[in-house]
Amino acid sequence: MSPVADARPVPQTVDRHGFWLRTLLMYDLVFAGMTAVYLLAVLIEAASLADAGVALVTMGVLALAYVLVGRRAAQRGSARLADGYLAVLVVVVVVQVANGDIGSVLLFLAFLQIWFFSRTRVAGVVWAVALTLGITTAAVLRVQATGPQIAEIAAEFGTALLFAVVLGLWITQVAEQSEERAYLLDELRATQEALAASHHAAGVVEERERLAAEIHDTLAQGFTSVVMLAGAAAVELARGHVDRVGTRLEHIEDVARDNLAEARALVAATAPPDLQDGTLADALARLAARFGTETGVRVDVVDDAGDSVGAEAQVVLLRAAQESLANVRRHAGASHVTLRLARDDDELVLEVADDGRGLGPGVAEGNGLRGMRARADAAGGTFDVTGGPGEGTCVRLRVPARQRLTTGASS
Repeated sequence: MSPVADARPVPQTVDRHGFWLRTLLMYDLVFAGMTAVYLLAVLIEAASLADAGVALVTMGVLALAYVLVGRRAAQRGSARLADGYLAVLVVVVVVQVANGDIGSVLLFLAFLQIWFFSRTRVAGVVWAVALTLGITTAAVLRVQATGPQIAEIAAEFGTALLFAVVLGLWITQVAEQSEERAYLLDELRATQEALAASHHAAGVVEERERLAAEIHDTLAQGFTSVVMLAGAAAVELARGHVDRVGTRLEHIEDVARDNLAEARALVAATAPPDLQDGTLADALARLAARFGTETGVRVDVVDDAGDSVGAEAQVVLLRAAQESLANVRRHAGASHVTLRLARDDDELVLEVADDGRGLGPGVAEGNGLRGMRARADAAGGTFDVTGGPGEGTCVRLRVPARQRLTTGASS
């Protein structure tokens, strides 16, 4: 039955149009079946084809009106066409009742279509009352009823009206609830699609941030080393120290190979190459040796954590050590650095302490420090930097030893 638009937070015409489109085929079949049954009953009842002429012609008009007006009203969502079809329906049924008793058989089809095409409950009641008044008048005039006969006919059709209205209102209520559920399901699907698109976009941004952090902490630092080593080689060459140039070139080649391995690891989404051949302490030792060779700064590695370090924590701590040493190279002017790896209950602590010039007052964090802080946050840990002018700098990173990380951090 037809839903009432104000029961839902969308325009009435949109509601009714969707309902009509979803149920039109069923009503087509009901109309065709009941029309065929009625015409068969008319032909059986009539003494001759001529006696059935009025019934056949008017039913032909009704069928034509249904195809050309009623179905178009449902397909286009036109309330004006729907009202036009209901007017034809009432007239045809009244004529059928006036033409013979068998016309009353059409009442079931008529009331059904009234509730289907009516725009609201009130409109459905009005059309049902109009039809009842029309067929009551037609029946009274056909049998020339008087007195008690009129009351009997009125009571008979009044009972039919009461039944049709009660049943129509109940079925309409059920249909409205069904429409409401359909609307809510559509809204839910739209919301889910929007959330999926939002999550996808957030995942893309997060992955970009992760790659930016990885590139900043690995490839960018390696290229910085290559530039510095190349500059040092040029100086040695200008001074005529050809033997030292060869050593510098070997260092450049080593750094380039390491950068190439890092790039391949990023593409393959694997762990950093330094962590594939040993523990985190081993990786820190290799990092310290390479840094000392490139810069002449002595780097000591102290491992008090043991081997119980989760893979994700290893990545975070190694990247923090790489970035910290890069900051020492660029800013500290230090001669000695200590990399200390310790365990504090269920946390791992990495400290990178240097004896350089320290942090000046009001120094803003650069990309490197922000990246390390973001990695710590993603790991569920903490990050802090201490030290002042002439006191050196200490970078301290704490992360859970075994907790799995959420993805990435910003660069």
